[in-house]
Amino acid sequence: MRTSQRIAAVTAACALAGGALYGAGAATAGQSTANSTHEPYNIGLLVKDIDTYYGTTAGSDGVYQASPDSPYAKDLARIDADARNWIDKAARKAHQHGEKPAVVFDIDDTLLLSLDYEKRYNYTYNSATWNDYVNRADRPAVFGSPELVRYARSKGVEVFYNSGLSEAQRAGAVENLKKIGADVNLDPGHMFLKDKAAPPAYLSDCATPGTWNCTTVQYKAGTREHIEDDLGYDIIANFGDQYSDLDGGHADRTYKLPNPTYFVS
Repeated sequence: MRTSQRIAAVTAACALAGGALYGAGAATAGQSTANSTHEPYNIGLLVKDIDTYYGTTAGSDGVYQASPDSPYAKDLARIDADARNWIDKAARKAHQHGEKPAVVFDIDDTLLLSLDYEKRYNYTYNSATWNDYVNRADRPAVFGSPELVRYARSKGVEVFYNSGLSEAQRAGAVENLKKIGADVNLDPGHMFLKDKAAPPAYLSDCATPGTWNCTTVQYKAGTREHIEDDLGYDIIANFGDQYSDLDGGHADRTYKLPNPTYFVS
């Protein structure tokens, strides 16, 4: 589930700061002596570290953007380069063996960047404001993501989407992905979203009509299993910004994109 205090994902974010979660025995910026307490990393400093990582700036329209010269962008570029090499190699091998290669992408902060939402709402989550934000369909692309989607297609790889967005948010997601240039396989047969009212049969172990008990891992891994076992594809790569996007198998290789702003268990 998405945490209501999304800034609480300090474990990953503190790695960006280059410090430990607890400050005992370590001096911090502007502090000449080591801490003697076990207080957690300071949230104010953590937000500054996150802004530095993204190179966060507000445009003339007041929308917060990441900088293409930021450490975040550079991390994404390294991931993108490795993914392209892998997709090319794995796709050629799959085609030689008569297999059907596929890639799977999460959407939020894997393809569409939500930094503006995080900044505006101080890294907290509210279902109503989030729904409005998604349905505005004006999120920018995660750097390199539309190009990677199109690259996979150019190599004869089937593109699927496996997202925690709901069926009610489908139209907004599709419109937004078209805007950023990721206009590939945006039909319901390729874009899997949460349908709690009428979940698919392949999730019957954790979801029945009107009753949803699936964890994120159960939902996403179950969907990947459906893509492989029922639809007959070999998932050569799975992309997500959360470990829960990636855990559970059914992918030859996984790519964890950076996201220090929230945590989904």
